[in-house]
Amino acid sequence: MTRSALGVVALFCCLYLLPLGFRPMTVPDESRYSEIPREMIASGDWVVPRLNGVRYFEKPILGYWVNAVSITIFGQNRFAVRLPAALATGLTALMVLVMARRFTRTPEAGILAAAAYLTCIAVFALGVINILDSLLTLFLTLAMGAFFYAYQAERVQTRALGLALLGVCCGLAFLVKGFLAFVVPVVSVVPFMAWEGRLKGLFKAVWIPVLTAVLVALPWCIMIHVREGDFWNYFFWTEHISRFLSPIPGQHPQPFWYFIPVLVGGALPWTALIPAAYLGAKPSWINDPFIRFVLCWLIFPFLFFSLSSGKLIPYILPCFPPLVILITVGVRDYLRAGGKKAFTRCVAAFGTVLAVFALLLAFMGVTDIPGGAPYDPTETWKWIMGVLGLSVWSALTFMASRARNTGRKLGIFCAAPVLMYLGVHLALPNQVLEGRAPQELLERNVERVREDSLVVSDEYLVHAVCWVFDRTDIYLLERPGELDYGLEHDPEGTVRLLSLDRFRDLVENAHRPEVVLVVEADRYGEYLESLPAPLFEDRDNGVLFRVF
Repeated sequence: MTRSALGVVALFCCLYLLPLGFRPMTVPDESRYSEIPREMIASGDWVVPRLNGVRYFEKPILGYWVNAVSITIFGQNRFAVRLPAALATGLTALMVLVMARRFTRTPEAGILAAAAYLTCIAVFALGVINILDSLLTLFLTLAMGAFFYAYQAERVQTRALGLALLGVCCGLAFLVKGFLAFVVPVVSVVPFMAWEGRLKGLFKAVWIPVLTAVLVALPWCIMIHVREGDFWNYFFWTEHISRFLSPIPGQHPQPFWYFIPVLVGGALPWTALIPAAYLGAKPSWINDPFIRFVLCWLIFPFLFFSLSSGKLIPYILPCFPPLVILITVGVRDYLRAGGKKAFTRCVAAFGTVLAVFALLLAFMGVTDIPGGAPYDPTETWKWIMGVLGLSVWSALTFMASRARNTGRKLGIFCAAPVLMYLGVHLALPNQVLEGRAPQELLERNVERVREDSLVVSDEYLVHAVCWVFDRTDIYLLERPGELDYGLEHDPEGTVRLLSLDRFRDLVENAHRPEVVLVVEADRYGEYLESLPAPLFEDRDNGVLFRVF
């Protein structure tokens, strides 16, 4: 068990910590959640979130605080801004380990569940980028664990402690992403308590988590209300009610079933073992309160997220801990009961699928199919790395299917995707980064941007422009994007939003020594041809940098 635990720690360090600084920062999410904390540090205002110097009320404050602390300690770099998400993922895996081990009373179930969580495709993909969903998932997982700890406690004091911890975690989750922090526990706990026939008991003690959640969140809630009286109006109606109900394009509308393939595909390779897990689920399973709790934790939040009009892949991340627990406990019970055939077939089938993908990628690379291959001819080493990663994953998966020892089977299966996951940081195709990774272009032109330069950007790239140039006075071209509210409530907002005609006049009759433009090249291609010839031009990954 000690070796297995150390192996999980090594797995986390290898996948989530070592490669954090390799990939270029992407827009808009990573640059947004880096720039807001940077502006907090620069301005000294840790109460009101701002982006490009204007109010930004889409999220509460805690995620920005955590990133700001990391930047303060490790500097203004990619490692620092991604570290909080990676640590949150590791701590979530630790909580999954503790829950599976404590409530199933089998240490190996905890180790397996933690390793499975860390190697889920979606968990890994979201855990190494700078977004807030990993931190939210950590606090929600802690909250659910605290509730079940309180539920099982026999002593009144222990139960009260667990419920108080539940409230603390919900309060922290609220400070990360808002009212969702309360919805997920409620839609999980109420059906579970009704299933257990103890719904009345829930309402008797609900004041404990409510009180502690309020005590945690209230100080900042009061401060932001005093400073910005319109915050709660915008945050509640626009960011919660409209996002949940509105079908407009800006809110990412998707069909009801959208999260089904996301959850199944995102939990690979472990969803490949669902048949074996199902066979391991004995009839007595449904009588286990912990299994019933985990089922409610998975099913009802999943239905809630599916009912929402707006859907993005990261939204479903809080459903992965319960899914992983159910799969790994089922697989453990299946193997402990002497079952082998279903596990072997599932693993071999998944290994075959990986081998097919490896062969397909190799074929596309050598045949140079127009528009079909993910890599262009200049990315041969990336293509080779991708083929190698898939091939090693497939080979190790077949080894896991043939191993005789149960621990060896599961250990190899966990380790199989490591090379592929590590290679992703280095081998992302250029077309994936096209228009999404302007940082290197901006960094090599930092010295061309003078202190008195007027810098103009489109709304998609503005976060990265602010981050690299250490500016909070960037002008926006044509559209305000997510800065619409901030510009509308800023005295200079109308001045900083430029129409195409106003920008042309500005370039032709510049009152400053120079005008710097950073935009997506394809989006403004025809318009840029009508402008005067620039003094300097550079482009990379679909992003254009011009000096007039």
